[in-house]
Amino acid sequence: MSAIQAARFVSRFEHGSPSLDPKAGRALSTRLDHRNPLVFDTHELGRRPGALQRLSRSVSAPADFGVVGVVGVPEGAPVEIDLRLESVMEGVLVTGTARASAEGECVRCLEPVELELDVDFQEMFSYPDSDDRGRSKAAADDEAEDDEDMIPLEDGMFDLEPVLRDAVVLALPMQPVCREDCAGLCSECGINLNDHPDHHHDAVDMRWAALQGLAGSLGTDEKDNMSGAEAGVDEKQEK
Repeated sequence: MSAIQAARFVSRFEHGSPSLDPKAGRALSTRLDHRNPLVFDTHELGRRPGALQRLSRSVSAPADFGVVGVVGVPEGAPVEIDLRLESVMEGVLVTGTARASAEGECVRCLEPVELELDVDFQEMFSYPDSDDRGRSKAAADDEAEDDEDMIPLEDGMFDLEPVLRDAVVLALPMQPVCREDCAGLCSECGINLNDHPDHHHDAVDMRWAALQGLAGSLGTDEKDNMSGAEAGVDEKQEK
């Protein structure tokens, strides 16, 4: 299994995608809800190779639609989807574009960040294998590896959410910044250096830090005595 396949598996497992048969390693059939706006029906497209269908739909972003805790599309925010469905021998090839606004936090200055997303994606949804009686049959062992990346249609429908989630996550920056030249925060006091470009702290030579601490700990009387002693020494030297 490739790194991308593993990432897809983890993402879809975490967000309630179809479970896997531990023996065959294939997705078990689950009933899709046609009322879900991210579920699409291909019956109108038909199974004749070369048939095309174009669809546009505005949907609400599901929960955790992005990199959790970093940046993502807020739950319920509008996501504009344009799809091109093409019937091929193996199934339905879905090519699409999604547009949405993502929100996050600058990793340097911690200010809010808003990003406009325009992502492209493509996925093959395969026709389920069937025998002459139309009953589902298991794929041969030597074909299992080739079919790893193909998601089966369920009653002529497919769920676009896992594909869309993968595309959005890959398009988002792992370390969002408000601007490329963001100066960030002062490491000493935390002030925003974008608002205060001349801000700085006087550097203290560590070699003198101990003496400065000693001078600060001396009382007034001790300082006067030291001054008097130094004056006496000077008088003797003059004589």
